[in-house]
Amino acid sequence: MVIIVMGVSGSGKTETGEELAKLIGGTFLDADDYHSAENKERMRNHIPLNDELRAPWLAELRGLIEDALAKPGHMVLACSALKVAYRYQLRVDQNNVRVVYINGNPGDIAEYMKTRNHEYFAGLDMLISQLCTLEPLRPWENAVTVDRTMDWESMAKEAAQGLGLV
Repeated sequence: MVIIVMGVSGSGKTETGEELAKLIGGTFLDADDYHSAENKERMRNHIPLNDELRAPWLAELRGLIEDALAKPGHMVLACSALKVAYRYQLRVDQNNVRVVYINGNPGDIAEYMKTRNHEYFAGLDMLISQLCTLEPLRPWENAVTVDRTMDWESMAKEAAQGLGLV
């Protein structure tokens, strides 16, 4: 199974995804690591990415997901996946690619972002842009939603329970 841990910048995708991978004995990947050098530079300069710039990145992530599905075990991918179209592209197998959405209060996430040191997202302008881009989950996505008010380990446990993995 591949699990996409999604949400806006600062929601805790990486931390929760790492904990979830440990809990279920899976591999963890962070989608940010697969952006082009150009996209990483844009993000460092607080320039939002458009769909055209994201297209090759999403195609590479899809390939990683397809490869993971061909092997035994689980992969957890931390990825913003803000738009329905992105999630649709990444869910190559509706039964074996699941989504965990980290839902949080924007004010709480903004406070957290002020205290963290992240390679790409140093400013709150990225959070505002992502909140404007975020599209609601659709029922057909069969996603598990976890509340950002918990610690990372508790969020991972709730996600694993919701996915039926523990």
